[in-house]
Amino acid sequence: MALDMKSMVEPARRIWNEVSKVVIGKDDVKFILLVALLCRGHVLIEGLAGSAKTTLAKSFAKVIGGDFKRIQFTPDMLPSDVTGFYMYTPDGSSRFIPGPIFGNVVLADELNRTTPRTQAGLLEAMQEHQVTVEGRTHPLPSPFMVIASQVPYGAEGTYPLTEVQTDRFMFRGWSAYPGREVEQQVIEKIDYLEEPDISMVVGDEEIADLQQAVKIVHVSEKIRDYIVTLVEHTRQHSDVLIGPSPRASIALYKGARAAAFLQLRDYVIPDDVKLLVTAVMEHRIHLRPEAEMEDVTPKRIIERVLEDVPVPKVG
Repeated sequence: MALDMKSMVEPARRIWNEVSKVVIGKDDVKFILLVALLCRGHVLIEGLAGSAKTTLAKSFAKVIGGDFKRIQFTPDMLPSDVTGFYMYTPDGSSRFIPGPIFGNVVLADELNRTTPRTQAGLLEAMQEHQVTVEGRTHPLPSPFMVIASQVPYGAEGTYPLTEVQTDRFMFRGWSAYPGREVEQQVIEKIDYLEEPDISMVVGDEEIADLQQAVKIVHVSEKIRDYIVTLVEHTRQHSDVLIGPSPRASIALYKGARAAAFLQLRDYVIPDDVKLLVTAVMEHRIHLRPEAEMEDVTPKRIIERVLEDVPVPKVG
């Protein structure tokens, strides 16, 4: 019996349409956010101030009916400012005070403005959907997604994210300033955009159903081999000091399934992998110092790898 893909994808379409009422353009970032939601992943968004990073996260949280939390990171923050802490009373009893990480969609704003010690407070939450404070474990709500933003490297008062931290983000996107036509639309609709009339369009059960439905998408052996080959070639590139970890292969596999699903297919084609390969691998590539001096970039390496690796023919 044929699958009714259109009906299965309908909740995801509603999310897209509702977010698009507020966020004009930026289809590539909205797509990455939607794919990450279906894959239970997290997203790192880079961009300058005023490029709608917070608006994207807030709108996304509202339409999925989630509890939105924003953490504005600063150099003097402690891990407990993120995860929470135990409050003790004179009689010896204690009560756990949850930190802002306890939300459905958490915006970690300017994550690289805080110290590596505080950044590390997100690691357990992002990987295991729980936090441990004073030896006691507290589960996080479901769905749970971290959308982190960071200012461009080299800015004053920033601490570059460690390889361990960046590897926890399934995708990395870029929120650029809008083009001329889009900016004109923003100005024209600013009164609505400042007080948008958007509402929850899916609930927790529908999101869970979407996340399960993506798993029906078939990934052939040729596609799996293509994914692993792309990652291997990137690691072995002469300009790469530290290459993508196995999490990159897993992210490409899961992301390609979600991309095919959103395009009403129950099977993955090479274009689904290509669509996400930069978002998956660019932030996981660390260059050799001499390569950086020669203006080599992770994006150029990925483009070269895509040219060198044969694309499989899938029937």
